[in-house]
Amino acid sequence: MGVNVPNFGPGTAPGLLRRWAQTVEGLGFDLLMISDHIAVTPDVAEQYPPPFYEPFTTLAWLAGLTDRIKLGTTVLIVPYRHPLLIARMAANLNDLSGGRLVLGVGVGWAVQEFDALGVPFQQRGKLTDDYLRAVRAAWENDEDYRGGRIPIWVGGNSEAGLRRAVRLGDAWHPLRFTMPWLRGAADRLAELANDQQRPVPGLVPRIALRLTESPVTTPGRLAGEGTIGQILDDLTQLHLLGADTVVLDPFNGDPDETHHPEAAWHALATVSARARHLGEQP
Repeated sequence: MGVNVPNFGPGTAPGLLRRWAQTVEGLGFDLLMISDHIAVTPDVAEQYPPPFYEPFTTLAWLAGLTDRIKLGTTVLIVPYRHPLLIARMAANLNDLSGGRLVLGVGVGWAVQEFDALGVPFQQRGKLTDDYLRAVRAAWENDEDYRGGRIPIWVGGNSEAGLRRAVRLGDAWHPLRFTMPWLRGAADRLAELANDQQRPVPGLVPRIALRLTESPVTTPGRLAGEGTIGQILDDLTQLHLLGADTVVLDPFNGDPDETHHPEAAWHALATVSARARHLGEQP
């Protein structure tokens, strides 16, 4: 299992990021992922307030502070960077970390941030497709990039995201969903792969992590919300659907959480311990 670590918010600073990485690796998780924004425009800041640490530089720093845990992006917004820059930075980071990089990618959503960067928002889907093809071509055809071993996880819960995962991804990386929705989407993913005569991408979801004392019984309960029993059952159901890796996201939307990560660490420790008790690796 993996953990999405907040690399943003008023409580976030280098010392806290170090503690996050050491805590997650110490609990036995095998993947640490962080988010991506470049210009923290008002639409971004409403959900992810500053400071916001850029993912490539942050992961490079964390690579030197950790030993075995994989490092990734959930998700890198592809249209924000020239594809050869993405290819170069990813390949270098993968090489410097000893082959530990996972490149989760997406098209982005923040209109004001696209405007600030001078990137056409309405073309973000086509740009993402073109850029991903260019990244793969650089890795495959230029020895200097040496990035062919980096897995690409394509994010996006839309039909377009599913199609992109089939065409251009090693795995599909859906974010925060209900279990009934995912079952339907997984079936659709298989249909699209069959239509395109391509292998079905791996399933590597990112789910919420909100541990509660009492069961959550509302119809819209997200996977990962509820008692430890509900969360463990969600993990079991995800594995039965073919999920090779599940990423837990302990940030629940309140910027003040970044000042007090202890509750998130407790929830992660609880899941890790119970998963081991059931014979699963966290």
